[in-house]
Amino acid sequence: MEKQLANDIMIAELRQVTKTVEGIKGNTVTIVDHIDFQLPDNRITALLGPSGSGKSTLIKIMSGLQRPTSGEVIFRDKPLYAPSPNISIVFQNFALFPWLTVLENVTIVLKAKGMDDARITGRALKILDTIGLDGFEDAYPKELSGGMKQRVGFARALIVEPELLCMDEPFSALDILTAENLRREIIDLWMDKKLPTRAILLVTHNIEEAVFFADECVILSKNPGRIRAKFSIDLPHKRNPESDEFKMFIDMIYQLLTNPEAEAESIQSRFLVAREKYQMLPNAKPGAVAGLLELVFERGGEEDIYKLSDELQMEVDDILPIVDAAVLLQYVRVTEGDITLTENGKEFVTADILGRKVNFSRQVVEHVALVKQILRLLNTKKNHRLHEDFIGEYLMKFFTEDEAQRQLDIAITWGRFAEVFSYDATTGELYLESPAP
Repeated sequence: MEKQLANDIMIAELRQVTKTVEGIKGNTVTIVDHIDFQLPDNRITALLGPSGSGKSTLIKIMSGLQRPTSGEVIFRDKPLYAPSPNISIVFQNFALFPWLTVLENVTIVLKAKGMDDARITGRALKILDTIGLDGFEDAYPKELSGGMKQRVGFARALIVEPELLCMDEPFSALDILTAENLRREIIDLWMDKKLPTRAILLVTHNIEEAVFFADECVILSKNPGRIRAKFSIDLPHKRNPESDEFKMFIDMIYQLLTNPEAEAESIQSRFLVAREKYQMLPNAKPGAVAGLLELVFERGGEEDIYKLSDELQMEVDDILPIVDAAVLLQYVRVTEGDITLTENGKEFVTADILGRKVNFSRQVVEHVALVKQILRLLNTKKNHRLHEDFIGEYLMKFFTEDEAQRQLDIAITWGRFAEVFSYDATTGELYLESPAP
């Protein structure tokens, strides 16, 4: 279940990091032991574990505030030995200077660097506005609520425009409603690319918070802290805490944290089996998949994904959904960034128009759970018709409203291209022209 990150850009990573301290009796106490994990560009990584697992120690090591006893911290492909101006940290206890105003608390870091006052003020006003503190520039911490104080903490961390933002349980000191509101605002800013940072490391003890934020999750065991599990949380933002998939991730993490003796892979495997019926369809049109297969075929049946994206002048993030669709339909295999046509893929490319339809229909019905489910429902209806809202309401149990509609649109596009069912855009109905016996 751990995502392959070999070809992603890494902002930072820990390599075999161990931290020991001297105990009260003069003995050596190991806090964390041989920790390896990476922080990819444009991803949020959550670090969870029970008390005593070394979460706070690791975030301090990652940010350069502490040195590991052994192992190394890599930031932008270079060893990190001290705090970096490109790494900021948000603490749980606000850590504001009570005698300074909001503006002064936020700008103190840049003033210490000797930056020009006009540039400092301009940057500060911009980040204060972004983080929701416009109009509070001259207020003192004693005048602010807990939520507003933490906004100041975020603004102070972000004003240096860090490539890596570390957050050490930043919402734990807030009341439930304030914390929930601030979480949603922060993720909105992240998704809208309004936060001046490239990657986020979130330390939390709150499982729901981790599932809400994280793209990657690292679970620690304790005494000493070791990595118990690493995996991707591949749910679309903005996430629906009421969806079954969201709850399934919560349940899996809970089991990993509360069953230290159980094999982590066994827990994750059970989760994967339970999750199969909520398959996520990549947002790619059949024509785009066909075009990709033809390009790979012309290059001898194998090509590097990143070379393809360069030649097509497409961002990698734009070509990946097309690759994912081809993988789902078993037209290609992807290994360490190389895409290779399968026999099904070669059959599709070399077929005529009718042959391609037959091939695509076979692969869709066999491998796309939602299309298979729609087809089954249509065959059970006497008139073999079904309104799209019925499927949309069902999908909203597992996805946000926007993602549910996107999944339905993709399934309809693929199903129509495969000619396994038809769709009347005027009435919004899916129907069978030739019902199965």
